[in-house]
Amino acid sequence: MLEKIMSPEPNFLPFYPVVIVGGGQAGLSLSHYLTSLTVGHIVIEKHTLTHTWRTQRWDAFSLVTPNWQCALPGHPYAGEDPHGFMTRPQIIEYLDDFIGKVDAPALEGVTVLHVKQGDDGIYDVHTSAGDFRAGQVVVASGGYTVPIIPRSAERLPASIAQLHSNQYRNPGQLPPGGVLVVGSGQSGAQIAEDLHLAGRQVYLATGDAPRCARFYRGRDVVDWLADMNYYEMSVDQHPLREGVRDNTNHYVTGREGGRDIDLRRFALEGMQLYGQLTDVTGTTVSFAPNLAEHLDSADRTFNGINAAIDKHIAAQGIEAPPATIYEPVWTPSAERTSLDLAAAGIGSILWCIGFQPDFAWVDAPVFNGRGQPVHRRGVTNQKGLYFLGLPWLHTWGSGRFSGIARDAEHLASAIAEQAEAGLGTAALAA
Repeated sequence: MLEKIMSPEPNFLPFYPVVIVGGGQAGLSLSHYLTSLTVGHIVIEKHTLTHTWRTQRWDAFSLVTPNWQCALPGHPYAGEDPHGFMTRPQIIEYLDDFIGKVDAPALEGVTVLHVKQGDDGIYDVHTSAGDFRAGQVVVASGGYTVPIIPRSAERLPASIAQLHSNQYRNPGQLPPGGVLVVGSGQSGAQIAEDLHLAGRQVYLATGDAPRCARFYRGRDVVDWLADMNYYEMSVDQHPLREGVRDNTNHYVTGREGGRDIDLRRFALEGMQLYGQLTDVTGTTVSFAPNLAEHLDSADRTFNGINAAIDKHIAAQGIEAPPATIYEPVWTPSAERTSLDLAAAGIGSILWCIGFQPDFAWVDAPVFNGRGQPVHRRGVTNQKGLYFLGLPWLHTWGSGRFSGIARDAEHLASAIAEQAEAGLGTAALAA
């Protein structure tokens, strides 16, 4: 519902009861619920709706969560492979169908440059397409906005091609020679595998990302964790509390039906593993001597998750294949702390060390010392300002297809309640 009210101000700026900034799955999910509650709103998207899934994923990308967890509001997975993993083209098709169902009132190709609440309680929204006013504003632009590349990368010679993970598409895109992949989270581990399977010589600078099994004791680990109510656990119930929002995602893959990612096995097959990258000097990169620590820590998490599943199986008296414990198939003989890229014939570096959010355009006193919004399930202390789609906004699934519906429905109810109380529109009528 594109409900626009002309503001009784000299400039006659367009007014919307709710402005949603961001047209990904979060913003569209909220639009779905606001429409059902007949709350007027507009979705403002910098690029095109759900553009990151179309423009920032590599060719062989697939979901790491099973298809049955794709549960956008009014749009559950309806295919023939609920325990499979959608590929990039299938994800785009799924999202296209969702966009059509929601039919959100959207402005695409419009950048929101500044948002601030005025003294009258109404929000001033300055965009590349002009200025608007809004009774309430929802920031649904996501937590993965600005690619992280260390400043030390500036010291690399121009002869070394550099890409961030969001720019990588396939091995053929890179110049000849070896490839240094920096970061072993979900993207780094999967891209390293993609290059490895293509026969490229891969050098992987690891991080402290954990890993988990794809399948264990006859089922997908996600299925077991769902039965154990892990995905129902809120951030307030998690042992780490808000600290869980800083956790790196476990590396695993849904590629070709799904499998574990075992960096030790990659090493047996010729991939060169290093600890965390610490510095760059010319063509020489330096690493911390913590490869063994990273591998051991990832394996502890792997075995720990499996052990929790073992306890669940025993407590419920479930018949399942016998328990197993992962034993390392390879261990580093020594910690290598430097690598000469030129001597190794490395022609490119892929930075897979994540993203950071960009909330500089949100002019409101709702951020902590690290620039993260302070909220309770997306609701901030400033009336009429909300966040949606962030990792662990409420549960593990908050930033994913599996949990965004619940968060969006909760926020829609809060927004509708405030709208009924006259938030924003009361000032217009005064």
